[in-house]
Formats: sequence, C-alpha cells, structure tokens
Amino acid sequence: MNLVERGSQTAKDGFRNEDDIVKKFNDWKKDKDAQAWLILMKYKLSEIEYVEAVVISGFKTDVQVQVTIKLKKAIDVENLQVKLVSNSKGFNQIDKRWVDKYVEMWSIPRNIVSILKRYTGAEKPSIKKPKDKRRMFAKEFTLQEQKAMIKWLNKNQSLIVSDILKGQGKFAAEWMLVAQKVYKNARWILKSMNFCLNFFGNGEIEITTRGNFKIGRITMQRKGGDGGRDTSKMLQFKINPAELFDIE
Repeated sequence: MNLVERGSQTAKDGFRNEDDIVKKFNDWKKDKDAQAWLILMKYKLSEIEYVEAVVISGFKTDVQVQVTIKLKKAIDVENLQVKLVSNSKGFNQIDKRWVDKYVEMWSIPRNIVSILKRYTGAEKPSIKKPKDKRRMFAKEFTLQEQKAMIKWLNKNQSLIVSDILKGQGKFAAEWMLVAQKVYKNARWILKSMNFCLNFFGNGEIEITTRGNFKIGRITMQRKGGDGGRDTSKMLQFKINPAELFDIE
C-alpha cells in the first residue's frame, strides 16, 4: 500500500518544533510532506488556492491550518495536535491539571476525589506505611477503593479520553501528527483524532505493575518532579505517541 495512503512517510528533512510544521504547510506547493498531509485530509491539491498555517498555544490544537479552495467562498480549517518524539519509547504528557479542576470538568463524586487526592499527594496517605510517604500508589488503596476507581473510569472512559486528547470548543484537535524530532530521515504519521481516541483510549482499565491507573494505552499518574513543589501533586495523563508507528 502507498505510504501516504497508510498515513505515514519518511521525511528527508527533520522536525524540530511546531514552527517547522507550520513552515512546511505554508510552503505546500513545494513541500512533499505538506502535500501528503493535505491529501490525507481529503483535499485535492489541484483545487487548493491558498494555505495558511499558524501555531496555536494553550489548547489541544498546536497548529491550525486554513485551506482556501478555488471557487469556494468558505475557508476550511483543520486543527492539528503535534507530537514530537525522539525515540520509540518517548512518553508524552497529554493533559495535566489539579484534581479539583477535573472535578469541575467531570463532576467527580467525593469518594473518587478522595482517592485521586491521596493518589497525587494532595492529601496525605491513609495507610500507616506507604511506599512513598508523600502519596499512595493504586495498589495501596483498599480493594473496595480500587474497584470504585476502576468502575468510575469505565463509566466515564469516553468523556475522559475525549477531553484529555481532543479537547473541547473551536480549538479541539481533529488530527494528530506524530513526527520524529531528528534532523534527517525523520518519520511522520498523521491520523484523524477519532482514530487516535480509539487507538489510545479504547482499552481495558487496569492497575499497572508500577501502581498507576491505565485507560487503554493512556497512563493516569501523579505528576511528580518539579523539585517537590506543590505542582508535583497535579494529576497527569500520558501516552507514547510513537506507538502509532507500530500499527503498520
């Protein structure tokens, strides 16, 4: 099958950041990668009059592409989430917030809030000798609490996955572009966000050997790091974007 039809390709020139992606789109008449991306988005190159891409900050969308079609008055807009990876096992944070913010978003019940706050360290552990005195790991909760968390995640799986990957509103991401962050012979793969929601989020809810909760291929964990500052107690969700390369 043609590589473009599969949604991937090897690029002679590498990708360092979102600005490189924008430059390629804006140079679409000459840039083979940009042409392949537009074809994957179901555009006919012969019908395109103008393409303008810009970097977007603070939303799930990293790059917005505006496509003007000949003989059409309207301008099509495509929102891309860009994931730059340097190796095959590069985990990438897709969402990070305080537990209370997720409570507002998802109307999380009190018993689950309590588990999440002890899980992240926002509240002290409720057992005598935790593995980490700052917080609790998933397997350190009672079986009843573990079952309650897994039940809640199962019930709200679609909502959670959509919000943390795609986002909401006019800057919700419609595509995910994963590109290797190297200078030469880089790889890229472009998939619709609906495909990515299913690929990363449509799987079993489980507790990992490291004591984290996992939703399909998405890991939910305490942020940690930050030199022990309060921000280390935030809840974060991570994926390995390079796994998309493995579907071929």
